[in-house]
Amino acid sequence: MVHEVAASGFADAADYEAARPSYPDDAVAWFVERLDIRPGRRVCDLAAGTGKLTRLLVPTGAEFVAVEPVAGMREILRARVPQVPVVAATAEALPFAPSSLDAVVVAQAWHWFDHEVAVKQLREALRIGGRLGLVWNARDRSEPWVDAVWSVMDRVEKRAPWRDHENWRDSAFREMSGFGPLERAEFFHRQSITPDGILRRIASVSHVAVLPRAQRDAVFDEVRSIIAGDPTARGRDALEIPYRVDCLCVERVS
Repeated sequence: MVHEVAASGFADAADYEAARPSYPDDAVAWFVERLDIRPGRRVCDLAAGTGKLTRLLVPTGAEFVAVEPVAGMREILRARVPQVPVVAATAEALPFAPSSLDAVVVAQAWHWFDHEVAVKQLREALRIGGRLGLVWNARDRSEPWVDAVWSVMDRVEKRAPWRDHENWRDSAFREMSGFGPLERAEFFHRQSITPDGILRRIASVSHVAVLPRAQRDAVFDEVRSIIAGDPTARGRDALEIPYRVDCLCVERVS
């Protein structure tokens, strides 16, 4: 089963593809090294979305398969990365033979999973020595207008599964049965985006997408007011949203 907010909020993935940030080169390089992604390796991009991470890893020459449960996401993924087969499945019911994967990557998605069930599924699908890597573009709130925009999202997303993301993440991944010690790294990048693009970025948030139209329009109006009222943001054709990139890696040991 897919979380109902994800199933509805990501059904039309056009805003997600257009306005969500990608991942910086140094974070991608960290993944490639830690997960030993190279020719001859079989790698799954789990909950691959529109393939934003997939397309960055394909040049390694590894054999990739993408798993994505939402049809709207799969449609764009197939168009953007046609060389990668795409499977409609979830983390809780993986369609792989035991010990058939060398690595699994999960970008911006683990918070939607049933943690315990997904861990069991991955422990079975990964070979001994295979690795799981996770990445999130976390919200860097160091600029006042960006912090104000994310504060609007705090209110909209107050019941979202990632609200306690950082505390949950560290505890959950340090004690995974069958997996070794947690490795982690932190990177930073900035997304260049237009004011209209910022509205599409907000529209791509599942908890915004499922709001009634009047409430959704009110969110957009509030974001417009924040940009118009900030002296460093108003009147500019291009803005930048900063992100902190959180990367995790664990190895299957038993």
